Amino acid sequence: MVKLNEYLVVLFRFLSLMLAFTLLRIAFYLFNTDLFPNVDFSGFIRILYGGFRFDISALVYTNLLFFILYILSFRAKFNETYSKVVNGVYYTLNGICFAANCADIIYYRFTLKRTTWNTLLSFQNEDNMVSLWLHFLVTYWYITLIFVALLIGFIKFTRLMKPVPTPFKNNYLYGLIGVVAFAVVAGLSVAGARGGFLHSTRPITLSNAAAYTNSPEESAIVLNTPFSIYRTIGKLTFPQYHYFSTDTAEQIFSPIHSAKDSAEVHQKKKLNVVIFILESFSREFFGSFNKDVEGYKGYTPFLDSIARQSLIFTNAYGNGRKSIDAMPSILASIPSLTMPYIVSEYSQNKINSIASILGQEGYESAFFHGAPNGSMGFDGFAKIAGFQHYVGKSEYNNNDDYDGKWGIWDHKFIPFFARELSKFKQPFCASLFSLSSHDPYSIPEEYKNVFPKGTIPLIECIGCSDNALRLFFNEAKKQEWYNNTLFVITADHSIGGELDKYKTNANAFAVPIIFYCPSDSTLRGEDNKIAQQADIMPTILSYLGYNKPFFSYGNDLFDKEAQRFAINYNGTVYQIYMDDMIAYFDGEKLLGVYDFMKNPTLTENLLETEENKEVVEKIDKFIKSYIQQYNKRMHDNDMLP
Repeated sequence: MVKLNEYLVVLFRFLSLMLAFTLLRIAFYLFNTDLFPNVDFSGFIRILYGGFRFDISALVYTNLLFFILYILSFRAKFNETYSKVVNGVYYTLNGICFAANCADIIYYRFTLKRTTWNTLLSFQNEDNMVSLWLHFLVTYWYITLIFVALLIGFIKFTRLMKPVPTPFKNNYLYGLIGVVAFAVVAGLSVAGARGGFLHSTRPITLSNAAAYTNSPEESAIVLNTPFSIYRTIGKLTFPQYHYFSTDTAEQIFSPIHSAKDSAEVHQKKKLNVVIFILESFSREFFGSFNKDVEGYKGYTPFLDSIARQSLIFTNAYGNGRKSIDAMPSILASIPSLTMPYIVSEYSQNKINSIASILGQEGYESAFFHGAPNGSMGFDGFAKIAGFQHYVGKSEYNNNDDYDGKWGIWDHKFIPFFARELSKFKQPFCASLFSLSSHDPYSIPEEYKNVFPKGTIPLIECIGCSDNALRLFFNEAKKQEWYNNTLFVITADHSIGGELDKYKTNANAFAVPIIFYCPSDSTLRGEDNKIAQQADIMPTILSYLGYNKPFFSYGNDLFDKEAQRFAINYNGTVYQIYMDDMIAYFDGEKLLGVYDFMKNPTLTENLLETEENKEVVEKIDKFIKSYIQQYNKRMHDNDMLP
């Protein structure tokens, strides 16, 4: 053990934390290298350098209490009992930060962003978090081992330095030195938390991380999880922007749809509507959506058979990366930008949805989800969206079919869905959110070793849930309502699997969209233009010939004149797909524009090239108008036609 001046010990402990955070950043990258294909050695060094700035900020916030308890205790810090209390605070708070960074090593693969405060809020309605965390600790034992080894090593390392008092016997002089030391630490802490010493320096936030990267997705490496959480606590979810006058913004993009074009294209019809939101069913897993991959058959043989009789949108994207993002996007055409709409402060806004709109046309509506009622706030949103019925685990009322983690097995709940639909009066509008194709990727006993396993555990679950859809349609075909029904099939979000083409930032949001009507032989083929989950509601209304105004942040995909686009938020910046381009916008300016069709790895930024000036200006105006409209209408509770 080495003796060191009491104030130098503070510096030593802070530098030790910086080293630990750097090691965790390296681990984060090494476990996720396939998601960052453009990082080279020089780029990684730059990322590490940029990371110091965010680590300092996070560690200052984390250790404010330690600084106060240690420095302002003066000689009391050498009391054994008091010293144990201070050390307990230091190791506990920083240990939690280590754990958060370790958890994101894995969780990032599911969300493609660092965990934020809003991410934590999205779990507030879950009543099985203890079992899920225990599962995480066991399943990802190697991450648990990294955390334990790091924490133990860190404690042993920092205890190598034993603090000794500053050699002033006079208590007044000793106290004065302590006050000066605290003032210095306080000044440095303010600068560190803000991200710089200059008076003009604005406190750094998540979007600043992009300055140290070659492409926006690499911001996740620069950041650390505690910083992402601290910087989003109490943050205004949808700040109001004023890029244009209200009239100009409306002219560029308006969420008010007259539906007059739809009425001209499709005759009014009273078809039933059934919408499947399939957990983690990435576009990648469908053979019918990946015909360009030689020899690839996918893992959804039944849904591929449906796709061959349907109109499929082969270039479609999710508006979010979490299950909680999907319901508003798909059913109410409200993409979850910056945070899940369901847990935002605007979640009680008055909105229209496919259920409320069709409810006014005489439809009976219901939402089905086999999880415990209240899970992810789905039952609450279903009510806000105007669904007349909610059917969950409680209504299923048979715990023998409970998977022990999330809810009722898909192969039990989805056929039950078909039987329940026969109890509704026609026309009806119903949606089901599946759940079995989710971590911990359990397989029912009777289906073990039946479906292909692939290279990741999810794939076997995909096969199992695909078969559950087969059971649904086998049951539905027996019902008299079947031929009079429009089925829409999509995923809640994407999950990376085996194919390299989906390990890009653009395709990380790739989902299938399938429109199938057994009685309509004209609803066939492939649409290769850009589409998104938010387009599903207006497209359904168009197909039904609905001819009244409605509110939607998406497009009617049958409208040949509509500007096709997709938008999502990757954790630090907005991401928009338009005209074969993908662009990144930080709320103030475009950071990059890439031709993701020709350059899927996004290595060539076209932002400054003269030949792309026109499309860059078009995208810039559109994204600004879209966000201005989105945030203002959220704030004003102005989300009805």
